[in-house]
Amino acid sequence: PPSGIAFASTRGREVFAEALANGTLHCFFKLIEQFCTQAEPAYCGLGTLVMVLNALDIDPGRTWKGPWRWFHEGMLDCCEPLEDIRRRDITFDKLACLARCNGAVVDARRANASGSSGVVGGSEGGDGEGSPSLSDEERAFREAVRSVCSGDNAACCGGSSGRVH
Repeated sequence: PPSGIAFASTRGREVFAEALANGTLHCFFKLIEQFCTQAEPAYCGLGTLVMVLNALDIDPGRTWKGPWRWFHEGMLDCCEPLEDIRRRDITFDKLACLARCNGAVVDARRANASGSSGVVGGSEGGDGEGSPSLSDEERAFREAVRSVCSGDNAACCGGSSGRVH
């Protein structure tokens, strides 16, 4: 989206360095070790979940290939048939269900209950924490993200709808 910051851009590198200096990038390193590209266009949620489950060292309880016990998108077959996900993508609630049934402890939160776009991170003119436009719910969401990103035994998955409303 136009409001996004390219990771490899100068500003992206500045944000990365700032997060590292602030101690809110711990979870990144375990996640980047598990980076994978989604196997299907609609598997963005599944690809994210595979990275998280593997980064958290959750045992899938079965082998992937040969002796390796790693998650793969094709193994995430509870809660929603893979063919349905391939056709329609996956909802937030179904993704949380998949994480739970594959051994993750999940605290599913939305940026805001209204469904309008809520972002985690900085805003123009500052970090937005003192901004009167942020609700208590949004401040709590940002604090939850900050807390998760400060540790290395948890991960935060974010998503958005590609649909224009």
